[in-house]
This record gives sequence, C-alpha cells and structure tokens, in this order.
Amino acid sequence: MTSRLSAGETFLVHGGSSGIGTFAIQIAKVRGVKVFVTAGSEEKLAVCKELGADVCINYKTEDFVARVKEETGGKGVDVILDCMGAAYFQRNLDSLNFDGRLHIIGLMGGAVTEFNLGSLFAKRLTVQATGLRMRSPENKAEIVNEVEKNVWPAVVAGKVKLLVYKQFPLSEAAEAHRLMESSQHIGKILLIP
Repeated sequence: MTSRLSAGETFLVHGGSSGIGTFAIQIAKVRGVKVFVTAGSEEKLAVCKELGADVCINYKTEDFVARVKEETGGKGVDVILDCMGAAYFQRNLDSLNFDGRLHIIGLMGGAVTEFNLGSLFAKRLTVQATGLRMRSPENKAEIVNEVEKNVWPAVVAGKVKLLVYKQFPLSEAAEAHRLMESSQHIGKILLIP
C-alpha cells in the first residue's frame, strides 16, 4: 500500500501506535507524506510524534473527523489506513478528500455496517480491503519482493525503526495475546519459537 503514497499527500493512520501504525508513519514520512494518526493515550501519541506524525489525535477525547477537516482546510485526507472496520467506516468516508482512498486492514470495530453509498460517488472514493490470509503463497512472495525493493532500503538506512514492545516465548502465546487485547503496548509484540 505504501507504494501508492505520493509526496505531498495526506495520510491518516488509525492505531498509529500499533506495530503496523508505527511502521506506516515512518515509511510515509520517508515518502514525503503529511501523516495524521489516531491513538488512545497521550503516551502513545507522543511516540507517534517522535516517529514523525504531523497531526496526533486522541480518539478517546477528540472527534477525528472534525480534526482532520480542521487541519486540511475542510478537504479531508487523501489516504486512510484503517484497522477498525465497521466502527469507523462512515467517519472514514467523511474524512477523505475527493478521490480519496480507504484501505481497510482490520475489523477490530466489527465487520458489518450500514453507510451512505452516495458519499462514495460524490467524492469518487476508492475502498480496498486487504490482508495476507486470503492471498496465495505466490502473491505473498510478490509482496515480499516489493517490500524488499521499496521498503527495506529505508530500514537498512536507519530511516525506519522497528519498534518491539515485548517478546514472548511461544509457550506464552496466550499471555502475548492478552497484552495485545489490552491495547497497552506500543509497537509489535513478538512470539519467539
């Protein structure tokens, strides 16, 4: 998805302090993109800011749609990376600029929603849902090749930091899952075989 981000665009990352979110912030900044994030605490937002986020929104205390509109002069952002799904769907559409792109990568806020199809037409929006589970091994290999070519050089050059919150032995997978569900972590939780 990051290959579709262009310099000068605006990009909203929900779950900015997650493993995917912290990585997305940094890759977007390498590409010259203005980054907006949502997270649920000031501590998490501070980490996002350190990683390069330009606009940090605490979704527990602030309406992200209103803040996005305020920060973009009423236009909305060009791209949204969403892990929430149904809970944020209509608000995401409301937060997008004309010709905006919504990329759904998770369903933490549910899978079923009702929304106004008119907003898709009125603003010429694109919605794409994607994940790795439903992809063939060949397609996954293509993605790995693209990451090696377009993303990995930024990691090797030190422009992108991989944030690991905590490592668990595989035998403690249940504890790792509890930590993930608590949403207390910042960055990735790793299981070590």
